Formats: sequence, C-alpha cells, structure tokens
Amino acid sequence: MRFETVQQLLAAITPDPREEEARQAAHRQWASIAKPLDSLGLLETAVEDIAALTLDHRVDLSRRSLLLLCADNGVLAQGVAQSGHEVTAAVARNAGANRSSVCKMAAVAGCRVVPVDMGMKEPGPIPGVLDRRLGDGTGDITQGPAMTRAQAERAILTGAELALEQKAAGVGLLATGEMGIGNTTTSAAVACALLGGSPAEMTGRGAGLSDRGLERKLRAVETALAHNRPDPADPIDVLAKVGGFDIAGMCGIFLGGAAGRVPVLMDGFISTAAALCALRLCPGAGKAMLASHVSAEPAGRRLLDALGKRPLITAGMRLGEGTGAVAAIPLLDMALALYSDGTTFGSTGIEAYTPQGG
Repeated sequence: MRFETVQQLLAAITPDPREEEARQAAHRQWASIAKPLDSLGLLETAVEDIAALTLDHRVDLSRRSLLLLCADNGVLAQGVAQSGHEVTAAVARNAGANRSSVCKMAAVAGCRVVPVDMGMKEPGPIPGVLDRRLGDGTGDITQGPAMTRAQAERAILTGAELALEQKAAGVGLLATGEMGIGNTTTSAAVACALLGGSPAEMTGRGAGLSDRGLERKLRAVETALAHNRPDPADPIDVLAKVGGFDIAGMCGIFLGGAAGRVPVLMDGFISTAAALCALRLCPGAGKAMLASHVSAEPAGRRLLDALGKRPLITAGMRLGEGTGAVAAIPLLDMALALYSDGTTFGSTGIEAYTPQGG
C-alpha cells in the first residue's frame, strides 16, 4: 500500500462493519474472565479498541516497533532551548547504536527502535538510522514558514510509508517518538493554532528552561503565530507554517496506522500535537490512536482532551524520544496475558458477574 498524495491516504481510512463485531467479541472475552466486570479499566478498553481496529478479537501485539523521528528546527536560533542542534544528531547516533534512553526502556518492553532522520541540520548517513531527509532542518518560524506545503505533505506521506512498512514486516503495534531540539516550541505553536489557546497557556519549559529562556520561547511562539497566521481549519497549513518535519512525519504515522489498521501509541506533547493534526485531517484516524501518558507540558492534558483520549499513565513524564509510549507497552502485555489466557468463570465454577442496575 503506497500513496502518492495525502488525499489518497485519507481516502484509505474507511469504516468497516466488522469493527463493531470484533469489539463486541473482545468485550465478551473480557466478560468471561473470572474477575469483576471492567476491573482493568482503560486497559480493557484499549484491547477492545485494538480488536476493533484490526478486525480481530485475537489481539496479538508480540511484534512492536518505535518509530523515532529525528529533525532539527530553525527556531532554535531564537534561544528557545538550552541545547544546540548537535544534540539532535548525538541522540540519533546513540539511538542508531541502540544506546539512547528510549532504547534502554524499549529493550525491557521487547520493542524495536527504528530511528529515522527526517531532516536534521547535520547531513550525512548515520549507522542504524534510516534516511528520510526532507531538508537540513526547518526554517525559523519567527521569520517565515517552517517548510513549504509540499514538504509538509511529503513528510506526512513519509510517516505513513514508515508505518505501512512496519505493518508489512509483521509489526502489530507501533509507538511514536521524536528527537529534535526546539520541538516543544514548534509543538506549542501547533497546539495554539489548532486549539485557539494563548502561548502562555500552551508553552512550557521543555528540557528545563530558565525564566528568561521561557520568556524567549513565549515570544518566539507569539511571533511565529502572528507572522505566519496558520489556518486552524487546514492542519497541513499549520504544519507547514509552524510545525516541524518530525511533527508532520508523526501525523503521517497515525494516518498510516489507521489506513493499515495498526494501533499506534502516542507519546507526549509533541506526539499528541501531531495526532491532533491527523485527527483534524481525518476523524476516522482516531481509531488507531492509543494514549500512553499525559505529558507534564502545559498543553499535554488539553491535547488529549481534544483527541478524546484518556492516558494509561499519569507520571509527570517529559523525557521525549517515545519513552512514555514504550512505558505503556508492558501494561498492555499484562492485560493481554489475562485476556488471552486468564482463568474463566466457566473453568472455576464461579458464577459470572452480571451488570447491576441502580
């Protein structure tokens, strides 16, 4: 499955009457397990959502991958971060060598990490990192658009292709991650544009900015929005004007997951900003999205609310790289251990629970 245009990709995301059949079959499976009804809460809902998406109540997440999109942001020139673009490349190199923070966590979760260069400032092949470059970083959004609309569309399609490549390789669960110094600034601008909030409401300290650094970051977001005037009714316009290659690529991953019927775990602030772009482009894409955690960034909760998603984890995380998404995988594994091989009411001689009114 390959798409030449974003419109073709969106057209491939269609409902199927078998979705509800699979959901109900999964619900019956949970009800047969010898435990109180709905007692695993959101974990039960997640399994039912996955069954509906994949059209199969026999949920199998044994093969999973994290797509770690790496890109640089021109807005870094405005002093919005305490690190430089060289850190993006350093983390990408570590990820390629399976040494970055998320790689250590992913090993525990049995998840493969796939680093992808979407457009870092430092060109050149990095061992273990896929080359999907769209440029040497984006433009400074305080001076003009981050990228052209054509680049934004190409980034979306690239993300979708990455998701579908993983599906073709037999992966049953995707996780999203990113690495790009300055991308909490671009994400704040995207969130402001889509949700209509003020920069003060949506912008946080990222990787630990000082008060003066936060002031610079707020000014950058305010200037970017005023200068570029992104159209909230056109998510591609928002991505092109104030987003980043990583955000646009993750938007594509969510759309590709929906088209290929592969569940995709959102990570934190940057990932959920991308997910909201995907949802605004195609409401049907929401069926592929799973919320791992709620970011400690100011807009984290608001983005999840706009997506209509509830997080599995509330731990004040904001590391990035997809660490929140990876942290949720063992929770799903534990739920599936019970779902797939739990003791049933029938095998115990215990009378099954039934819903009680009143």
